[in-house]
Amino acid sequence: MRSVREMGSEQLRVTFHGVRGSTPCHGPTTMKYGGNTACVSVQADGQRPLLLDLGTGLRYFGNQFVEKDAPVNAVALVTHLHWDHIQGLPFFAPVLKPDARLEMFGPVQEDGTSFMESVKNIVRPPTFPVDLSGLQGRFSFHDVADNDFAIDGYSIKSRLVPHIGPTVGYRIEFGGVSVAYISDHQQPLDGSFAIADGVRELVEGVDLLIHDAQYTPAEFVTKAHWGHCTTEFAVGVAMSCGAKRLALFHHDPERTDAELDATKACSDSAGVEVFVAREGATINL
Repeated sequence: MRSVREMGSEQLRVTFHGVRGSTPCHGPTTMKYGGNTACVSVQADGQRPLLLDLGTGLRYFGNQFVEKDAPVNAVALVTHLHWDHIQGLPFFAPVLKPDARLEMFGPVQEDGTSFMESVKNIVRPPTFPVDLSGLQGRFSFHDVADNDFAIDGYSIKSRLVPHIGPTVGYRIEFGGVSVAYISDHQQPLDGSFAIADGVRELVEGVDLLIHDAQYTPAEFVTKAHWGHCTTEFAVGVAMSCGAKRLALFHHDPERTDAELDATKACSDSAGVEVFVAREGATINL
């Protein structure tokens, strides 16, 4: 695989538009890695772009269409409906055009509410000035859980992932390369590094794993039930499943650039190629 930012004629281009968890953050201590919440694009020539989550980083992905005055026709693979993973949708400027198309996949809620109804319940007054019908673009919705399906030339797996509330992860395969995206992942509370079968299916032998790494071990002691995991657990998942490369993702909003640099340094000897996801960085597979 090529290094971060090196462009070429590879099969997949993976770009990080937002890498934070929980809430956006801004300031001099977070400028290197960025402060927008979860959004990653996966693109291949001749295919619609895939958007992994719709956090505030989505706004910056959308700028390329605004600048070129081009219509957007994209697919969103949403892991779950916590604010940090959906709050960019109503600020995605390309969907203000009537010729915009956004096909969206996401989980059904525990009470049986469909993904479509859940999104409509979020983007509407009083929490937002208009509902989805005020965004002009055309939306379509699909419910997913443990599913295998195709989108254009991509092969997709979705599997339920341990977190708080219905949550899925995704595996994308195209042209012989693969990306797994597990943005939020509850580390086992018993102190083990046990991996759910569905997670293992997504990660096994993958070329690039993008994985939750929100907490330090000390933070996990007091936030163990909050649905996330440590860097050490993320590395353990990658090593156990034979992932070739690991992007540490969903950084805590309090984590500074210096602390993330130190996290990378501590992971170098883990036996798997590890890097810290950074807003604006592109990986070519």
